[in-house]
Amino acid sequence: MAADHSYAVATTVDEHAAPQAQWLPARPRRTPLGRRLLQGHAWSAVRMLVDSLLVCVAVGTTLARNPAGLPGEDLYVLLVAPVTMVVLAVGGHYRNRLQISIFDGLGRAVGAPTLASVSLITAVALGAPHLDPNWLIVEVWAFACVYLVTARVVTNRVQRRVRASGIVAAPALIVGAGQVGAHVERRLTNEPELGLLPVGYIDSDPPAADDVPLRTAPVLGGTDELGRIVDQTGATHVVFGFTREPDSELFTLMRQCEQRGLQVSVVPRMFEFVNVRNELDHIGGLPLHSFEHTDPKSRQFAVKHAFDRVVSAAALMVLAPLLLAIAIGVKLSSPGPALFAQRRIGRDGRDFALLKFRSMRMAGDAPNVKTAALLPADTAPGGVEGLDRRTRLGKFLRKTSLDELPQLINVVRGDMSLVGPRPERPEFVEQFEREVRRYDDRHRVKSGITGWAQVHGLRGRTSLSDRVEFDNHYISNWSLSLDMKILLLTVGAVVQRGGGE
Repeated sequence: MAADHSYAVATTVDEHAAPQAQWLPARPRRTPLGRRLLQGHAWSAVRMLVDSLLVCVAVGTTLARNPAGLPGEDLYVLLVAPVTMVVLAVGGHYRNRLQISIFDGLGRAVGAPTLASVSLITAVALGAPHLDPNWLIVEVWAFACVYLVTARVVTNRVQRRVRASGIVAAPALIVGAGQVGAHVERRLTNEPELGLLPVGYIDSDPPAADDVPLRTAPVLGGTDELGRIVDQTGATHVVFGFTREPDSELFTLMRQCEQRGLQVSVVPRMFEFVNVRNELDHIGGLPLHSFEHTDPKSRQFAVKHAFDRVVSAAALMVLAPLLLAIAIGVKLSSPGPALFAQRRIGRDGRDFALLKFRSMRMAGDAPNVKTAALLPADTAPGGVEGLDRRTRLGKFLRKTSLDELPQLINVVRGDMSLVGPRPERPEFVEQFEREVRRYDDRHRVKSGITGWAQVHGLRGRTSLSDRVEFDNHYISNWSLSLDMKILLLTVGAVVQRGGGE
């Protein structure tokens, strides 16, 4: 029987850590049916049932619109539904994942009915050439694609929302209370849509709390106390970070997790080199990961840059009336040029003039203005620095990101890309390269108008180390499909900001 645990907060002191919060389970109570259906294998079954019904509706709609079809044709059309569902299931469409975005799985939602339809048309052509069901199958395919894509967007949004609300948060333990473990805790805490609630650490020899300032959850015990800790917290997921424990101890701990039916995730060694292009081979029973690094000077990036320029040039032509209207509005809002140019550092450390619509009054209009504000530790620059000189129109342009549109010119020039790490001013680059690990890695690629960090909310004065992590993740895992995903998420984020959310 599934159990729902509520956690009381107590204060504990151990020999390794300063006083901090500890989660102690209250009396377990039965998990409501609605919550059980929103997580794990039950949620996968719900999604599969919804997709099955929708594909059947697509078939039924087609047959209702074409009642004069031959009996043999109807039979082949009926096969579209089961073949589509088999392709989805075999292709991993219903596999549970931690990281979910609104647009995840849309390719499979279109690809499955496409493969099913093409396969059936081919089978009919070879096995029953006297039948001509092609037009019916094509109609089923169109309905199925629309229905499945809509269902995927809706279910992804529902799952993200219920996770973020904590309704289905699974208690999670972190093995290793060092820097990597603390980083895992912070990620799980800052991204509740992952569906994991960090309740504590397992570590027989944890570093002192002063050495790991980001660690806030308590160290609950050593690796030999897994059973007690799981019973105490109700944990259902264990994340293995880095510890001082020998591999033999970790192997035993992982075997115990397996025996207890706990889900296990592992942060791999040299994780900074892991990306979606890694391949897993086996030498006998020994797994071997092969790393394929991103080459920003490859043909794939040449295609990306050509795509950027074509799309940006087309966008400039389509948006020309809007750009002209904004330029006139900026000129009328306050004296000064319509465009504002600022030196930024791009690919290979080269500087260029980044263009924006001017959103502030000229410095001469406001005496004693500070040109830059002191930044707190681990904080990226952005927003209003010093005296607020934004015009009324400028505030609107910044809120809606319309002030960034002139950067399409930068893309056409070749200074920037549509998607990539946001460029920074030279004085900050020099400072951040000294203070932030791997900061200069972002200069391997062209800067972008939008990026992986921005669509995850890292805009303005947000964590600099988080930005660096997200930017480097984007570079390591780059693909054209990832660029398209980021552009779609950017449009959604701009619409939300424009709507006042």
